[in-house]
Amino acid sequence: MSRELLDAEAVSQGESLGLMARRIVEGYRVGEHRSPYHGFAIEFAQHREYTAGDDTRHLDWKILGRTDRYYIKQYEQDTNFITHLVVDGSASMNYHSPAADGSRRLSKLEYAKVLAACMAYVILHQRDAVALALVDREVREYLRRTDSLQRLPLILDRLARFQGSKETSLGVALDQVAAEARRRGIAMIFSDLFDDEEAFFKGMEKLSYSGQELVVFHVLDPHELTFPFDGTWRFRNLEGADEIQTSPADFRESYLKNFQAFRDRIKSACDRFQAHYVLVDTSRSVAETLSGYLAFRSSVRRRK
Repeated sequence: MSRELLDAEAVSQGESLGLMARRIVEGYRVGEHRSPYHGFAIEFAQHREYTAGDDTRHLDWKILGRTDRYYIKQYEQDTNFITHLVVDGSASMNYHSPAADGSRRLSKLEYAKVLAACMAYVILHQRDAVALALVDREVREYLRRTDSLQRLPLILDRLARFQGSKETSLGVALDQVAAEARRRGIAMIFSDLFDDEEAFFKGMEKLSYSGQELVVFHVLDPHELTFPFDGTWRFRNLEGADEIQTSPADFRESYLKNFQAFRDRIKSACDRFQAHYVLVDTSRSVAETLSGYLAFRSSVRRRK
């Protein structure tokens, strides 16, 4: 079941494009990304204690034999980055509208999980590292960073099992992720951002100050973007018991104006923290969304 999260077309395009760090990052292994710290390469620098997710190929077996303790060899050189994938499982993420042909469209949460899964594959395939945070009012589950593609099934399993059923408090959750993200790297947030905006911005600030490059995937259903409803509808709050029956045509113009203002505030905050803002329309294929962002990111990097 979890394997179904890997979109074959998205993975294929993602492999060819790759994901490069925009900033100098702090990691733990040799790679293509410049670091001012210790990675794994040619000149030995020091040892550090092994932690879950480290590549066991770099264990110092001599120290293990002498002391029965696990230590990793570190070398002075380039280093790979760590990407924290933060997936919002609040109840509003369960929303989905029917596709144009009447078939079932992926919910925002399902789409976010597939997008995060494909991103995890691309990152691990190029031998960078991934950590996963599944959140709602707080971090519900956290998988510490790994650079091993063999750990991908565990990531997919946790994503597949994650169900949105809670209210949101992204600010609290991002504070917790920032506490875990002790090395500079990348933090990717997959959410509809229907939450306390100021708390979310403070969470972004905390991640940014901890040295994370931010990418915000704003996951929205096309009906939320266009509000195409006619006639009389009953709208229900997915994160509460509130319901309202009304004629959408009476306030469509006001809704679209307010929704655009909401998006503009999010984009403004992203600009403030030098974050990439990516509008994710769930009517588009995951392959189109992923390849579009990676191509954009690559072009930005080449211009710098």
